[in-house]
Amino acid sequence: MTFLSVEPLDGRVSSTSGISVDFLRDWRQAALRLNAGYRTAFQHGYWLGAWYQAFHDVAPLIAVITDSATGKDIAMVPMFSHIRRGIRVVEFADLGVSDNNAPILACDASFDAAGAQAISAALVDGLRASPDRFDLLRLKKLPAYVGAKQNPLVSLGRLGSCSLNGNLVLTGDDYSDYQASIKRMQMPRCWRVFSRHAGARFEIVTDVVRAHELLGVMDMQQHERMRQLGSRFVLNDEAHARFYRDVARQGVAEGYAVISALVCDEGIVGTTFGIRYGATYYLLRIGHAGRQWANCSPGLLVTERTMAALHAQGVRRFDLSIGNHDYKRRFGAKPVPLTDVSVALSWRGLPFVLRDHAAQGLRRHPKLAALAARAMGKGAR
Repeated sequence: MTFLSVEPLDGRVSSTSGISVDFLRDWRQAALRLNAGYRTAFQHGYWLGAWYQAFHDVAPLIAVITDSATGKDIAMVPMFSHIRRGIRVVEFADLGVSDNNAPILACDASFDAAGAQAISAALVDGLRASPDRFDLLRLKKLPAYVGAKQNPLVSLGRLGSCSLNGNLVLTGDDYSDYQASIKRMQMPRCWRVFSRHAGARFEIVTDVVRAHELLGVMDMQQHERMRQLGSRFVLNDEAHARFYRDVARQGVAEGYAVISALVCDEGIVGTTFGIRYGATYYLLRIGHAGRQWANCSPGLLVTERTMAALHAQGVRRFDLSIGNHDYKRRFGAKPVPLTDVSVALSWRGLPFVLRDHAAQGLRRHPKLAALAARAMGKGAR
């Protein structure tokens, strides 16, 4: 039988089978609890600090999971809560800006499959016991591993159930070998074409003022591209603009935030924004100056030049972001499965969980999913 107790401490504390869960409402306070450990680039303090500052109209909810016997922190889960259609939902601190989501795991945390399930169960039990009366836990885009550690929260779902996936390029140590493997993309020819323009150069910025300037150009380039496609663009609204600029402000000097550009006397032709953590780089945004530069493929070229520059700095893993665009295969990217989790925290959340699981099941049968989409008037676009 599971033992569960609740007592107030900055809102909520629960204990399940020797594991306690402390729910905090202030990211700055939570960050002090576990400021070192295994994480992906999206659980870096610069990323999460900027996120909680920029999206300030949400209710932060950070779970700190602790071994009750030793008092040592095991993991921290950065989340928030909100109300959707009358349902109280708990999700990762994401809102679509992160490519993956995961707990931060303590450096000395050690657990097997049963331990992973116990950690996950403690989190769920703690949320169910909360006086906030949450209805639904939705955790999306979970990687199977966090650094070298198993991601314990994947045990709550089915591996690979997410409709999105990472796109990983492993270049190896010799970049010339990698360049030869993508020779059909003709990147050397594109560079020669671009280099004919006066003042042509590639740059990765380390100055905050210049970084913010390039982000402004990127916003305009991407907005124009989305306008041409008839799609809505939100990354330049107040909250998103503040978020990306704050990440750049904190992380560009030390190379966590990577902002690069193709520049010539005629202007800024191509831009990228990404983040680097250890030997892994995530490409998150690409902008380019439009069709008039198509002869040098500026979006692809600025991506490849960024990869080359970072490879020289020791990066060997390049994730080209979620979304399976054809150019990623041409770069040699392989899909990396991610997991979605839906757990009912009350009877009110159960219909949403059933719908989520049905959608996950349909994704395993693409033809049936297409039929269902047409029946609902949501044909592929």
